[in-house]
Amino acid sequence: MTTVLQKHYQEKVVPELMKHFGYKNINQVPKLVSVCLNMGLGDAVNDKGIIGKAESEMAIIAGQKPQVTLSRRSEAGFKIRAGWPIGLKVTLRRHKMYECLERMIHYSLPRVRDFQGLNARSFDGRGNYNFGFKEQIVFLGIKYDLVDKIRGLDVAVTTTARTDEEAKMLLKLMQFPFRGD
Repeated sequence: MTTVLQKHYQEKVVPELMKHFGYKNINQVPKLVSVCLNMGLGDAVNDKGIIGKAESEMAIIAGQKPQVTLSRRSEAGFKIRAGWPIGLKVTLRRHKMYECLERMIHYSLPRVRDFQGLNARSFDGRGNYNFGFKEQIVFLGIKYDLVDKIRGLDVAVTTTARTDEEAKMLLKLMQFPFRGD
């Protein structure tokens, strides 16, 4: 069972990358490895019920139950003790990764207010890409009436590309809407 994005990668992206970079072997072609979603919940220090609400929203966004992240050490400035829940994370791979990316690219990003495109300079130098959402309400399935607070969400796309140039070409061909395209 393949998604439309997986099929697009296999039929269009792989041949284009092989031609553009002159790869001899199909295994040299960069591919997507994982997508990590992260939501910081600093306000969960005062109200533990926030974790449950955010967890259900993150499960809708990712299509998978998130893992609660705990603080590693106590920070008096933030009024946090070691072991307290301070965020949520999900790592998606294979089929669920492609489904989530497809929903983000085609449905969620166009719903962002004043969306000008993704920043093409957010690569890390090793072929991975990071971007974020300021509001979780742009995702399909999140009911605006039931949202208690607007929260941001960070997305990290991990690829097998060795350079930023390869990764940018891969993501551009995978229909990521970069600025200036």
